[in-house]
Amino acid sequence: MASSSISKLVIIGVGLIGGSFAQALRRAGLVKHITGIGRSPENMQCALELGIIDEQIGDFAAALSGADFVLLAVPVKQAARILQQIAPYLEARTIVSDVGSTKQSVVDAARAYLGKHISYFIPAHPIAGTELSGAVAASPDLFQNKPVILTPLQENDQQAIDYVTALWRYCGARVSSMQPEQHDQILAAISHLPHMLAFSLMQHIQTQSLTLSEGSPLELLRLAGSSLNGMTRIAASSPEMWRDICLDNRIALLAQIEAYQLELSKLQQILTDHDSEALEKLFSEARVTRRNWSALGNNS
Repeated sequence: MASSSISKLVIIGVGLIGGSFAQALRRAGLVKHITGIGRSPENMQCALELGIIDEQIGDFAAALSGADFVLLAVPVKQAARILQQIAPYLEARTIVSDVGSTKQSVVDAARAYLGKHISYFIPAHPIAGTELSGAVAASPDLFQNKPVILTPLQENDQQAIDYVTALWRYCGARVSSMQPEQHDQILAAISHLPHMLAFSLMQHIQTQSLTLSEGSPLELLRLAGSSLNGMTRIAASSPEMWRDICLDNRIALLAQIEAYQLELSKLQQILTDHDSEALEKLFSEARVTRRNWSALGNNS
């Protein structure tokens, strides 16, 4: 485990994240053979044709035989079922990790199903992606200068943590660590809430189209500019994936929605009061925060 090279990498869920991970490690010359497992024959065929994987195997026992590293890149609600299914076939020192956008439920499932192998399960979350999905969207550059958060467990083998850290760094990522609960609270604010706002804003536009134009939302959207496009780009993301993420992290997310509703109420009162000074102050403070973030150079 001192070396970061992988004789056999198994990707369960060869989509944007799983496929990009495979491509990045292949480009780095770290992996000899990549096996893919997935539920969509069309997507798996695409992954084969693009050279993301070397073979597709539908049977866990065969796929996991001789595996050095297994990556779960599936919707979070599927993680528990898959951990239960793969547990009997994991070899003694096979390292397992995931890329889920919520961590506590995955950690709970790993503890429930992996037994002593929990020492080799290293939870992770790459903060990278696009609104696109599937193997066709994969890119070896996806993780360049992007954050990856590990949420290592007390039971984890330190060498396994170091191994996973090294793999993500070879993908170009900036790796940090925190507790699973802290991760879920932070991501509710900076990722899960923005996605819900993007989806709800597009739904609002659809509703307003009936009132304002008595027609299709496209009657309004054809007049829209870059501001709406920028704010709602992520509303093109996978509904299934974000359904699972939001429900899985609903307690933290509900707290963020409540806090954001207070911000909207403040803004509503400022407009009601025709308080130009307060409105400009709010906009100025928001602009400073946004510009400071942009200056970090990692928010693309």
